[in-house]
Amino acid sequence: MKTTAADMVAKARGRIREVDTQELMDMHGRDDVVIVDIRDVRERQKSGFIPGSVHAPRGMIEFWVDPESPYHKPVFAQEGKTYVFHCASGWRSALTVATLSDMGFDAAHLRDGFSDWVTQGGPVEEAPKKA
Repeated sequence: MKTTAADMVAKARGRIREVDTQELMDMHGRDDVVIVDIRDVRERQKSGFIPGSVHAPRGMIEFWVDPESPYHKPVFAQEGKTYVFHCASGWRSALTVATLSDMGFDAAHLRDGFSDWVTQGGPVEEAPKKA
């Protein structure tokens, strides 16, 4: 293997904006901030999620962000918003934000992920239980 996943994450982190957990806690609830959870739906079901966050599965994010895509979601076309993406530990979100940066979409990511958000006492909403 020429490049490991860890190498890719390190390279991505060197060129994107990283937000630490306390900074995102301070930003949480502001009208000009959109927190985007890219974790799998099963992760959200099991661990809960940041209240008010938008769920955008990692596998669809480029298509949901691209206004020319048939899968585009209007939540990603809001002017004047700061988008902060997160996953569980900050690896997937770093790669996601690097890719979105390549597309011309301005975003940041939560450096240490949802797990650190929980550890530091950030608010967590439980996902509705399946019937």
